[in-house]
Amino acid sequence: MHMFQIAKKEMPKTTAYSVLLDDIEKARYDLALAYEDFENAMEPDLIDCCIYQVNALQMRYKFLLTKAKQFSQ
Repeated sequence: MHMFQIAKKEMPKTTAYSVLLDDIEKARYDLALAYEDFENAMEPDLIDCCIYQVNALQMRYKFLLTKAKQFSQ
């Protein structure tokens, strides 16, 4: 979670974009793991937990994609 701890002005645009792409890749990986956990969950409380986790990761992934689109504008 290092992308938003450093302001854009402190690093070149290409470096910030590279960090953003790394964060997007990590978010995709984390989301895939969360889906696997959901598929393997058996207990109702664990299923609920997995649903919240997947929803949170989906929102983070969408946010990062939006930020990446802003770089290209």
